[in-house]
Amino acid sequence: MNIIKNRYLYFLISLLVIIPGIVFLVVNWVENKAPLPLGIDFTGGSLLEVQFTGVRPAADEVQSAYSEFAPEADPVIQPLGNDAYAIRSRTIDDATKGEIVAVLGAGSGSKVTVLTFSSVSASVGAEVTSAAGFAILAAAVFILGYIWYAFRGVEHAPRYGTAAILAMLHDVFVVLGVEAMLGYFLGWEADALFLTALLTVIGFSVHDTIVVFDRIRENSHIYRRIGYEILVNHSIVQTLDRSINTQLTVMFTLFALALFGGESIRHFVIILLVGIFSGTYSSIFNASPLLVVWENREWATWFRRGGSGV
Repeated sequence: MNIIKNRYLYFLISLLVIIPGIVFLVVNWVENKAPLPLGIDFTGGSLLEVQFTGVRPAADEVQSAYSEFAPEADPVIQPLGNDAYAIRSRTIDDATKGEIVAVLGAGSGSKVTVLTFSSVSASVGAEVTSAAGFAILAAAVFILGYIWYAFRGVEHAPRYGTAAILAMLHDVFVVLGVEAMLGYFLGWEADALFLTALLTVIGFSVHDTIVVFDRIRENSHIYRRIGYEILVNHSIVQTLDRSINTQLTVMFTLFALALFGGESIRHFVIILLVGIFSGTYSSIFNASPLLVVWENREWATWFRRGGSGV
């Protein structure tokens, strides 16, 4: 099985997946001054989730209740199943929340249960945003340093850390792009759970990449007389079953959670599904082929031939 042979096809597939996401990141930026629709964890505001036992009022009635008791709240109303709403708005206090819930219950004649009510100030949201960026940057730096140290006995050790970071960035852009599209079409907002999912994806991506790289390191001491390209391809094939089986186990579990786990975690689970699939792909079809491109210095001949020449 010659996986490395078609490396430029794999790079093209990655590019075709990433470009639409970047387009929607730009569209969101133009329309909302942010690349992603952000939840209250990042922007500040209040989240109220209410469930109705009986008839759920129309969204217009919820809007009217907010207009009466919190005219500046500017609520965004999202149905949760057939009997509940998630309402994001500018910050409201507990007393105002109680008045809104009472009006909704009286108007619909249903019992109203408050599932969630939380408020975050704008200053805290700004701190969370900067902390999120720092967390991703710190993860990349530590990963680069660790791989560089772990592979110090291999020739051109920095290449392994750099290739792992590039594969990780591939997965980050895939996740951000999918989130931008989901936000644009479905109104989903990036919140603290989204950040948790993104950092988890980074961990899975790098973990799987290191498994392949470690096999390349082992084989470089065993097969000293074969070419680097054959060595890398042999190492990928040796770890292919292990990588796919491990990730499929996780993905089957996440798929079941996406179907039956309820609305509250569906966003988180779907982002994890996308990211782990992307991480599996990038560790096999992007990270190791990048090492071959680097070893052969193929960029010097990109404009003189139409492929990798393998």
